[in-house]
Parts: sequence; C-alpha cells; structure tokens
Amino acid sequence: MRLGIFVACFAVIGGLVSLRVLPSGLGGMSNVLWVLLLAIVVSAPLSFVLLRKQRDAMSEHIVSRVDRTKARLEANRNQEDLA
Repeated sequence: MRLGIFVACFAVIGGLVSLRVLPSGLGGMSNVLWVLLLAIVVSAPLSFVLLRKQRDAMSEHIVSRVDRTKARLEANRNQEDLA
C-alpha cells in the first residue's frame, strides 16, 4: 500500500511538473530525480496518516504472537523444572 501511495504521488507530481504547475529540475535526468524526491517527501506523511489503521492492526498482531511465544517458552521452562 505504501508503494501504491508513492507511485500515485510520483504520477501526480510528474504530471504537475510536465504541466509546469510545479518547477522542474535542471535538464532531463535531474527532472526525474526532482520528481522522485518530491514524491518521497509527499508520500511519506501521506502513508503515515492513511495507513495508520493497518499499522496499528499489524502491531497488535505482532504483540499477540510475541505474547504467545513467551507463554510457550515459559511453559517449556516450567516443564523442564519439573522433570
């Protein structure tokens, strides 16, 4: 999803630069680098805001897996102590 947001920003900014709404870089190659830089700068905060729910859900999933693993390790440790 983050890559999709970046590609969309790259396309929109590239279009705006080609329409001369945004300033272009110096020469052909630097123009692509300029659009790439602007797309990175714009897409980073957008993805931070737009993907908040997915990030929170993934964090909860990871925490639950870590808790289950810790519980399993503790159970194994207790079994070894009894034997």
